[in-house]
Amino acid sequence: MLTAFTRAFRTPDLRNKLLFTLAIIVLFRLGSVLPTPGVNAKNVALCLEQAQAGDAANIYGMVQLFSGGALLKLSVFALGIMPYITASIILQLLTVVIPRLEALKKEGQAGTAKITQYTRYLTIGLAVLQSTAFVALARSGQLFQNCNQEILLSQDVFPLITMVITMTAGTAVIMWLGELVTDRGVGNGMSILIFTQVIAVFPSELVNIYRQSPFKFVVVMVVGVVMIGVVVFIEQAQRRIPVQYAKRMVGRRMYGGTSTYIPLKVNQAGIIPVIFASSLLYLPQLLVTLFGNSQKPNVVVEWLAQNMIRGDHPIYMATFFLLIVFFTYFYVSITFNPPEVADNMKKYGGFIPGIRPGRPTAEYLSFVLNRLTAAGAPYLGVISLIPIIALAVAGASQNFPFGGTSILIMVGVGLDTVKQIESQLQQRNYEGFLR
Repeated sequence: MLTAFTRAFRTPDLRNKLLFTLAIIVLFRLGSVLPTPGVNAKNVALCLEQAQAGDAANIYGMVQLFSGGALLKLSVFALGIMPYITASIILQLLTVVIPRLEALKKEGQAGTAKITQYTRYLTIGLAVLQSTAFVALARSGQLFQNCNQEILLSQDVFPLITMVITMTAGTAVIMWLGELVTDRGVGNGMSILIFTQVIAVFPSELVNIYRQSPFKFVVVMVVGVVMIGVVVFIEQAQRRIPVQYAKRMVGRRMYGGTSTYIPLKVNQAGIIPVIFASSLLYLPQLLVTLFGNSQKPNVVVEWLAQNMIRGDHPIYMATFFLLIVFFTYFYVSITFNPPEVADNMKKYGGFIPGIRPGRPTAEYLSFVLNRLTAAGAPYLGVISLIPIIALAVAGASQNFPFGGTSILIMVGVGLDTVKQIESQLQQRNYEGFLR
């Protein structure tokens, strides 16, 4: 592997791509620690120390994860990549509902470019809403529950608007950096930035665990290595459905007669169901944050505060698991269309051996996909619950580094990036990373 890295850096164009990607990552992390104008960085650091000692750092869930800890610092890149992820998911869901978007998706590269443009516009809109919400929480003192420090230098309207504009502009810059990495670097730009934000909190959290207990540090590292191995094994697992293409004459040339396969992964949905479930479970926490301190008692808010805030509560864990299973089936059903795949196979003379083309092929694909999802959905749920169980059993930190979502992102993006680098090395007749 080290030899492959050496040979990669010896290749001028590949070396330039790797160095360009590293430069973008450095710039990205710089924006994640650069304070937004109007923020008292010293008081924010004091409040952040208190928040990490309690549950406040965990209230903002997935947004805090995808910002690499920059959210509670109110930095220029505080929102991280989350608005873009949310916009992409919304557009993906609307493609199934709105015929116009579905038609654009089928138009090829031109339609994809149009959908990408819509995603950018929606990302900016979501960034405005999210930045406004977090600035409002900071102004009211509810961003950090147990901190009495003034984290804003001014309560006037103009400085607050400046903060919103700065955070929104930071999200736009993140989109631009991601597209630069995709075009001129190595790997998918947005995935690389997500990977960077997720692993950014690892060094500090591992150091904190080691300071608390060296034995606990060793246990956490062993559990983390085992989880990474299991996730790599299952993420690489796939069911290959053989497809045979019949020979056909086009003009004077013979086409077809080849054999290939349709790879159906065990985890066909990826990380998206976990994001959906975490986003929904973030809503009760937000409601408790906004209305929990009101003078008039509310039965619903009190029930949510008792059962849906603590991650180690049985009701919370059961709800989280069931939501992941539901969204796994839901997302797989809208992203993989067996009738469409069967029609495309039939159009080009393809068939599954032993299965008649058309409707029987679509029914067979649906049957296989449902069986794979029956294994993939509980797998996602269990992997996501492991850090929560660690919090309950071992009393680990709220920022437990080897979280299920973190592991899934790291493994998925890491494998994809290594494969892309390996393919470029093989094009130049070099040995790859995986021997």
